Amino acid sequence: MAKLALLQLLPIFVTAVVVVLVAAAPDHKEHLNHNGLGPERLTHLHFYFHDSVSGKNPSAIRVAAAPTTDHSPSLFGLVMMADDLLTQGPEPTSKLVGRAHGLYGSASKEELGLIMAMSYCFTDGVYNGSTLSVMGLNSAAHPVREMPIVGGTGVFRFARGVALAKTYWVNFTSGDAIVEYNVTVVHY
Repeated sequence: MAKLALLQLLPIFVTAVVVVLVAAAPDHKEHLNHNGLGPERLTHLHFYFHDSVSGKNPSAIRVAAAPTTDHSPSLFGLVMMADDLLTQGPEPTSKLVGRAHGLYGSASKEELGLIMAMSYCFTDGVYNGSTLSVMGLNSAAHPVREMPIVGGTGVFRFARGVALAKTYWVNFTSGDAIVEYNVTVVHY
């Protein structure tokens, strides 16, 4: 008889244990809302990147090369350090919105494929002091290239997104170029 009573109470006991476990489990949505960062935001940016490798005051300089780099059609093995202008419009005299600091190197034997490791440091308006980090392959011969945004600081804290790059102008003799960027990022 006692055994039968225990079996009848078993569903009630199991239900009580499940209720206690569910009540004790963390609410992930609540945790994400209380992380101190606020809600996620989506931001679109448009600017121009000026890469000058020629003249008396270039913004990008050669820091390393393989012995075969100068004989390679893709400049394979070339590494450049850059401090390039980011402007509102394509003209070099356009309003300065930031600078691109970092390096890029030719990482493809068949085509001009630049591996980019850059911080886009903004100096204007609400983005002043904020950065976006780009890390990925820039297949420079393609009309439009997609590169990942892998982080950011300031307004762009914990950023992730994509940068679409399109060559606006290039001087094939000097190597100087102006690249149009359309960037979409999710950040806190």
